[in-house]
Amino acid sequence: MKALRPYLLIIVLLAAWEIAARSGLWSPILFPSLERIARELWLFVSGPDGWWQAWVSLYRTFGGFALAAIVGVALGLLMGRSEFIANLLDPLFSGTYAVPKLALFPIFIFVFGLGSLSKVALIFLECLYPMTIITYHGAKSVHPVLIWSAQNMGASRMRTLMRVVFPAMLPYVFAALRVALPVALIVAIITEMISSVDGLGYMVSYSLSSLKTDRMLAIVVVISALGLVLDHLVVALRNRLVYWEKLDTFYV
Repeated sequence: MKALRPYLLIIVLLAAWEIAARSGLWSPILFPSLERIARELWLFVSGPDGWWQAWVSLYRTFGGFALAAIVGVALGLLMGRSEFIANLLDPLFSGTYAVPKLALFPIFIFVFGLGSLSKVALIFLECLYPMTIITYHGAKSVHPVLIWSAQNMGASRMRTLMRVVFPAMLPYVFAALRVALPVALIVAIITEMISSVDGLGYMVSYSLSSLKTDRMLAIVVVISALGLVLDHLVVALRNRLVYWEKLDTFYV
């Protein structure tokens, strides 16, 4: 019973959904039964096409996410250790953070085309903001005593950055990764729903337009599972690399 405790709310929600589906008060198109959803989920995972569509979405997700992680960590590190760069870039990031980047997607399509490049570019832009801002505060919050100690021992500026500042800000880097990774997946799905002929987002949009709500919800389950697995992987990697500070995220 203790092992089921973390999933109790999910079980209750699934039971409520099944009761609503079998009550006859709503159309099966609106509330398909869990049996129908499970059947569509099995059809998805048992065929090669479903795995291919998932790979297309993950390819776009990781493409934009990886670029944002590299650029964001570099910018955050520079902003955190250079007052000049911080004063130069902080107003830009702070002033444009609230702008919905999805509104720029038509421009991205015009510039990069309807293929994966426009989607990867928008994912990169969406993820760049949390990556840069969180790592910026991480680099800025490194205790001055650590830096003074390295400098007094003769460490160069670059060596101090790589051997002192970067390890000290690693918890912030992984916090940024955990924020940006689901954002990347969300943007990939949304852009595929808007303009794509492949990917999980396209399958969601096509299933919904075909009134196949059970298939659409099965794909939503797949997307949720992918997000959960990716988050677990980031936490596992964090606990392995930031071994001096474990993150108690999941309870068993």
